[in-house]
Amino acid sequence: MTPELEQQLIAYVSRNREALVGLVSDLVRCPSENTPPTGQEGACQRYLFDALQRSGYEPELYALEAVPGLLTHPLYYPGRDYSGRPNLVARRRGAGGGRSLILSGHIDTVPRGTQNWSADPFSGRVDGNLLYGRGSNDMKAGIASNLFVAQALSELGIELRGDLSIESVVDEEFGGVNGTLAARVAGITADAAIVSEPSALRVCAGQRGGRTAQITFHSPGDVVGQVTHFLVALREFAAIRRTAAIHPLYAGCEDAVPVSVTKIFTGPWGNSEPITVPQECRLEVFWQLMPGEEQAAVESQFQAWFEDVLSSASNLYLRRPSLEYPIRWLPGSAIPASQPVVRELQACAGKVLPSAPSVTGIEGPCDLYIFHEFGIPAVLWGACGRNAHGPDESVEIDSVVAATQALLLFVCQWCGVKEDTH
Repeated sequence: MTPELEQQLIAYVSRNREALVGLVSDLVRCPSENTPPTGQEGACQRYLFDALQRSGYEPELYALEAVPGLLTHPLYYPGRDYSGRPNLVARRRGAGGGRSLILSGHIDTVPRGTQNWSADPFSGRVDGNLLYGRGSNDMKAGIASNLFVAQALSELGIELRGDLSIESVVDEEFGGVNGTLAARVAGITADAAIVSEPSALRVCAGQRGGRTAQITFHSPGDVVGQVTHFLVALREFAAIRRTAAIHPLYAGCEDAVPVSVTKIFTGPWGNSEPITVPQECRLEVFWQLMPGEEQAAVESQFQAWFEDVLSSASNLYLRRPSLEYPIRWLPGSAIPASQPVVRELQACAGKVLPSAPSVTGIEGPCDLYIFHEFGIPAVLWGACGRNAHGPDESVEIDSVVAATQALLLFVCQWCGVKEDTH
């Protein structure tokens, strides 16, 4: 790719900044909440279908249940309803002689939630350098970047040498990843993939794994005492987890495998409720994992600790607490920082940013591991944002522009450009 083409691509994104912001706003204004076992991604997928069709693509919407072999695949997670929740893919055939690439993203978001927002969570409003709304950060800005790149290639008349597939998958939140799995089982593959998650303008070549457990403490017995004892003991489990071998991508983390309490619930709040001693308390705990950790070993570690907690205060736990795992086990996963997709994306981003971005691992689990399971070198790349999964979620517009510029450069660099098409 010539320096002249590089500058043309960077300038194109800058010149069409408002159109890019408009795509993000449009997607935010179209709710696509994931509420397992159901979800509402259909309208957003149709928006993307229409936009790609107008840009000269032939997109396809396909039902997950129609993918041969998906329901029997060992990584498939049962119990979800995919009615009206299709995956989307659009393929751009290359002229030949280049490497193939997938630009991927999930269109579903977590629900609005019950916490207070300062404004409509589906407004897509812009305030200075921030664009607000559920999913603005995770990850409709990334979906918009992928769509913008597809449109730019068509408008600029750029013919790639390698094949490019642009996909929008459903059901990534809440440990779903069946949408991403369906695409791989359907045979949508490539020499590399970029997942446009909000990576804060870092090249993330790995993901932590994660496990969610829900524990319910019951009477008879002192429920408050049970919970207090459990929370104190949880520090011991956190210390056990910190003995895990730390992957090089997470070497700089203060706590590479954190253990967190994500929910505590005993009952309704307010003066309309009687003052009573709780008879039950539900607690949700989430712990993270390093790439390379095996499920059996970590599960055994937790179970042994859990049994020790109960036996150490049997006078408190007159009824055994209930233990459930509400979502799938999510493994950690990573590719070496020396992989070409990592080095070349880092170099392309360095032509847009003040300096080349860091190569690291992202802080939580996602669907990146599915690509790695299918032998596709894949990384995360996307904008900076705030309050993902929380109220007043937002994305930084300047970073969306920079992420899209780097992505457009990388697509042309990786796939190759036929010289007489620009």
